[in-house]
Amino acid sequence: MARNLGFLVLFLSLSLCEAAIFRPITDSHRSAALEIFAPVDRSYISLEETYEALRTFQVLGIKKAADINKETCSIVVEKLGPSSSSPKDLFYALRVNSILKCNINVDNFEVITSKLQAVVKDANSLIDLYYSIGSLALIKDEDAGSNVHLGDADGIFHSIKALSQSDGRWRYSSSGAESSTFAAGLALEALAGVVLLASSEVDQSMIGTVKNDIMKLFDSLERYNDGAFYFDEKLEHQGPLSATASVVRGVTAFAAVTSGSLNLPGDKIVGLANFFLGIGVPGTAKDLFDQIDSLACLENNRFFIPLIFSLPASVHSLTTRDRLKVKVNTVLGSNSPPLTVKLVKAFSSGSKETPIVENKELKFDPESSIHSLDILPKTVDVGKYIFVFEVVLHDPEHKKIYATEGQYQVPMFFTGVIKINSAEIVVLDSDLGSIETKQKLDLSGETDVSLSANHLQKLRLSFLLTTPLGHVFKPHQVVLKLRHETKVEHIFVVGNSGKQFEIVLDFLSLVEKFYYLSGRYDIQLTVGDAAMENSFLKALGHVELDLPEPPEKATRPPPQRVDPCSRYGSKQEITHIFRAPEKHPPKELAFTFLGLTVLPFIGFLIGLLCLRVNLKNFPTSAVSSTFAVLFHVGITSVLLLYLLFWLKLDLFTTLKALGFLGAFLLFVGHRTLSHLASASAKLKSS
Repeated sequence: MARNLGFLVLFLSLSLCEAAIFRPITDSHRSAALEIFAPVDRSYISLEETYEALRTFQVLGIKKAADINKETCSIVVEKLGPSSSSPKDLFYALRVNSILKCNINVDNFEVITSKLQAVVKDANSLIDLYYSIGSLALIKDEDAGSNVHLGDADGIFHSIKALSQSDGRWRYSSSGAESSTFAAGLALEALAGVVLLASSEVDQSMIGTVKNDIMKLFDSLERYNDGAFYFDEKLEHQGPLSATASVVRGVTAFAAVTSGSLNLPGDKIVGLANFFLGIGVPGTAKDLFDQIDSLACLENNRFFIPLIFSLPASVHSLTTRDRLKVKVNTVLGSNSPPLTVKLVKAFSSGSKETPIVENKELKFDPESSIHSLDILPKTVDVGKYIFVFEVVLHDPEHKKIYATEGQYQVPMFFTGVIKINSAEIVVLDSDLGSIETKQKLDLSGETDVSLSANHLQKLRLSFLLTTPLGHVFKPHQVVLKLRHETKVEHIFVVGNSGKQFEIVLDFLSLVEKFYYLSGRYDIQLTVGDAAMENSFLKALGHVELDLPEPPEKATRPPPQRVDPCSRYGSKQEITHIFRAPEKHPPKELAFTFLGLTVLPFIGFLIGLLCLRVNLKNFPTSAVSSTFAVLFHVGITSVLLLYLLFWLKLDLFTTLKALGFLGAFLLFVGHRTLSHLASASAKLKSS
């Protein structure tokens, strides 16, 4: 317990240190995808959810079972068959087919194409245009020999562009008043489809206008304090994640089909990647799909591929001299192009003017793709530091492809073993201040002091804490606890006076707080800090206090909490010793007594023979004879029950069975006697 104290504080500090450190996709996302996108009866609720699951598995490199693909393909074939399907169903059926490559009749594409072209011609909403144009683009990708195109591409492009707003957002229809960031992403994807399906080149001036709209849209980016950028959404049914994912998909699709660059700021692209990675592992299927699909778009685009700077660990031990390690990857964890990571400077969080190290180049290990600094500066002490790194690409052409944040300011935390010196506990005379009792303490080992004091004396505890470099160390928690033998506790915060920690307890001023309780007080010291590897909670010993008698109106000690384990836990086992069995009589005497008890029964049988008992009056009718037989069976059962009681049954079991047999005998006996009485009455009357 002493060793583990302060780990909670350490954990909280680590969380703060790592708050602004983003890491690429990990295996935890793959595990979450398998759990969240688990199919029900080898299928999903809708084709939209099916595509989201398959797309997520595709990006994460997860292979699904063949039976799921078989079930899904049967649904896709049905949707892409001769029967009429909505543009949305066709869109997601084609998307699923682009991943699974189902066996689709190519002849059906001609019918579907003509239907979709008619929808595009008559569409007056952005949603209809998005699904129809997207489906036509998927058909063109699926069937390379097909002649899928849009005749009036400029007119369709202009009709979609007419829904845009001055701030870069889009409306869902011409009659809609509210603009949406999510709709902007859908519009950009639809415009990319128009450019792809155009039979002739689209007017470049309109494409340039859309690029300006994209720049305006990026001007509206919101920013978190950790450097993450995101698009906010005005409409209530969409959140920042879905809106940002929609824009990223739209911008990526539009950039893929147009010439020239979008001139998007690289730091904002990295900020968008940090936003998606900063979410962690989402808990819903839709959020997980938006995160993974957006990161896949950022992984492969024509404007900038963001590089993620991450630290395998932001807490290092000066005791074990851990190496400082850095990784630079893409958002999905792929290796970065050739680059160099430099440590520009490092300084204590409390003193930015005096850096402890400057201009150090980290060594690169090609096998692990890790940049590391083998030797930490000797001036590094325990505590929090700020390390400033810089990523430099080797090839100048890569600066046009990859985006970095330039310099990365990362908090680092260093822990170490704190030295404990000059520890002592002293009992002082209250008036003169002279030392009555003085004992040295070994706070690094075992200690058990035994002191005594009265209310006219004082108790002083003092010690010195120093870092590995000899600097005075001030931990977050230094607490002294006195615990009376009645379990009443008193807690005191140990203050810092200059270089050492010291506390003086004046018992004369504490008698009321101690409730005038004399007796033994156990002494316990707690010292803990996130940077202190040897934090401890240690029992120092005890002190016998002699306090005055309490006055009549003195405050009573509060009632102590009863431990639930002592009240409701297992009780002490009760053992009972039975008395020794008495000595039994000889076996011959027991058998003789048994014979004597059987003699009356034999006499009873002889008496029946002498009286010439017969069965002449036994009922002859079926019903009466049945009751008579049951009556005699009941009598026999009672006799057998007596025998069983004698041999093995206890009294309660015998009485219970006798109660049932008695009720049975009462019923059948009454019927039997009634029959005999009626037969006797008939005999007399005749």
